Amino acid sequence: MAINDNVLIKIRERKDSLTPVERRVAEYILENKEEIPHLSIKNLAMGSRTSDASVLRFCKTMGYSGYRSFIVSISAAMGGKEEPDNGQYTDIQPGDDLQTIISNTARNNIRSIEDTLSLIDREAVDQAVQVLRTCSRIFLFGIGASGLICLDAEQKFTRINKNCHAYLDGHSQLTAATLVSDKDAAIFISNSGGTEEILDALDIVSKTGASTIAITKYGKSELSERADLLLSISTPEVTIRSGAMGSRIAMLTVVDMLFTGVASADYQEVKHYLTRSRNIISSKRRRR
Repeated sequence: MAINDNVLIKIRERKDSLTPVERRVAEYILENKEEIPHLSIKNLAMGSRTSDASVLRFCKTMGYSGYRSFIVSISAAMGGKEEPDNGQYTDIQPGDDLQTIISNTARNNIRSIEDTLSLIDREAVDQAVQVLRTCSRIFLFGIGASGLICLDAEQKFTRINKNCHAYLDGHSQLTAATLVSDKDAAIFISNSGGTEEILDALDIVSKTGASTIAITKYGKSELSERADLLLSISTPEVTIRSGAMGSRIAMLTVVDMLFTGVASADYQEVKHYLTRSRNIISSKRRRR
């Protein structure tokens, strides 16, 4: 898949946070993707049972100055064939045979990563890398499955001698948040962007002057609006655990981007830490 700004993925990801009228426009577009590049604004309004003004407001909500630039982006997305298998995630159904489960699980994970590449702000990634390179300490905040992503980040950054710690429950997060200084960086991980404990910790950290980084699903949420830097991921629209797995894979990929960016930029400084940790681990492995 080409790496660019895929408007169809953005529409799918933001659909549920739109106004009811805008949602009708979004749903019509997603259900009739092939026809949209050939429709006038009036025809799209008629098809979606809205008005010309509503369609124009939808285009501006999606970040376009007008209908023409919006249609150009739709055409580019369709021309790049960036929506394989109609761009749909496939949920795991009770009674599916193992081969179907294997195929659908892998396909959902791959698509979640690919779609995240279309959504993520590369400038924000670069800024986050610079913050993590220069900060004194890294604080990681996540609950439940998002906490596992924090532990992965903690393990990675610790390997290159970054003072880094993950906080996985509400009480420890509040305590840790009070200890953050303006020389530190705090990463908040939440798929929904509305986890109460995460937002409470963010409130405290924001008052310290520390840099705040959010890893959350694409679209409007309290976390996405209140963090200094936003790293958006794509989340599958499925009903059971395959959805959580897809968002987890996307979050891990973003963590890998940040870690690799820091390690690459400071390679001469951190390479001996990587070598030492690798040698220690290798020496503990049993020889056959």
